[in-house]
Amino acid sequence: MDNKKGNKTISGFSKLSKRGKIKWIVQNFFKEPDTVMSELMSYWHSNEEQQKILDAFSENTISNFPMPFGVAPNFIIDDKAYCVPMVIEESSVVAAASAAAKFWMDRGGFHTEILSTKKLGQVHFLWHGDKAKLHYHFPEIKQKLIEECFSITKSMVKRGGGILDIELLDLTDKHPGLYQLLASFETCDSMGANFINTCLEQFSKSLISHIQSDSHFDQDREVEIVMSILSNYTPECIVRAWVECPVSELGKFPNGMSAETFAHKFSTAIRIAEIDPYRATTHNKGIYNGIDAVVIATGNDFRAIEACGHTYAARDGHYASLSHCTVEEGIFKFWLDLPLAVGTVGGLTSLHPIAKRSLELLEKPTARELMSIIAAAGLAQNFSALRSLVTTGIQQGHMKMHLQNILNQLKATKDEEVSAIEHFANKIVSFSAVREYLEKLRLS
Repeated sequence: MDNKKGNKTISGFSKLSKRGKIKWIVQNFFKEPDTVMSELMSYWHSNEEQQKILDAFSENTISNFPMPFGVAPNFIIDDKAYCVPMVIEESSVVAAASAAAKFWMDRGGFHTEILSTKKLGQVHFLWHGDKAKLHYHFPEIKQKLIEECFSITKSMVKRGGGILDIELLDLTDKHPGLYQLLASFETCDSMGANFINTCLEQFSKSLISHIQSDSHFDQDREVEIVMSILSNYTPECIVRAWVECPVSELGKFPNGMSAETFAHKFSTAIRIAEIDPYRATTHNKGIYNGIDAVVIATGNDFRAIEACGHTYAARDGHYASLSHCTVEEGIFKFWLDLPLAVGTVGGLTSLHPIAKRSLELLEKPTARELMSIIAAAGLAQNFSALRSLVTTGIQQGHMKMHLQNILNQLKATKDEEVSAIEHFANKIVSFSAVREYLEKLRLS
């Protein structure tokens, strides 16, 4: 064995038992192997059946990674009250969402509209025949693709979904012989990834079969499938969420700021995020603080949703804000249009024990209703962040929430916590300031 590697490489790791995996890891990567092994095992679920379910979600699992599961009450969305589940580790996110929900509760709440629910998939293939011939015969090829996929789609069709359309895209000007089948789907209450990918792979088989057996393509039968895969960019699976009220009803703000001044500064802050990608990046990250927390809590794919959202934010050629604001004729309106491909059946939504409870807490919403809830959470988070930015500044509220984390890190006692919270009630919170205060407190 290469001495530089020591014992830190292994063959057959995946075949070891979970205890075996942990034992190898702690013996080779930690200075206190027994302590670390005990700690990792302490996070195993006490219910063996539940742990078995969690282990099956991924590979080489050795423990569980706990995340806070919180709730944001008082969300009024389309005239219905919700207590929204949120899984996130960042301080102040749940508090900010809750504060925005309460603010808008007496001002009409959040309004939403599902603009579309179309999801997309692609089959990329190479073919070097007569392109005019391919385009001419594509309608019959398309019909064959749909017919030969019926065994896969029939259950979805019964639920009101299925294949919406298949287009042939000619990309030969960008790469020799490159074409794409762009297929659109309705997947009802499921996210539909497995359904879409299964359909696409069947399209590939049918495409090859048709071209190789059709006499019209006698001299041009060589088809190479490059790949068949769904697209996480779903610009036609869109939800709009908004809040609005007369400027005069916005109320008063810190430091004596009037509602009119607040509305002006708020809309200007949004405009800055629309034109400046540096600001837009942080601005949209704040939106996804709220979105991701609900997406994770309900067992959906936050990585796919974020990738789609950031692509959508750059759809006009530059990266910009996902949210917008107008102040016209005395009305303050704040909204966002958001691509969201989510599901409420299948996948982790029915397997993860807490995801199931999250959906139950939301009264078992449809996928469309969940889109509305998630969008409202993102808008609420954005509103609270911008309200802080244009009034008191972001650090005052954020660091107050972060104070508890600092106290925990510094191993403060209960009495020290009470004293520190009182001391920093009107002071700037920082790690060094809290540490210095505790040091003085412990010497007194």
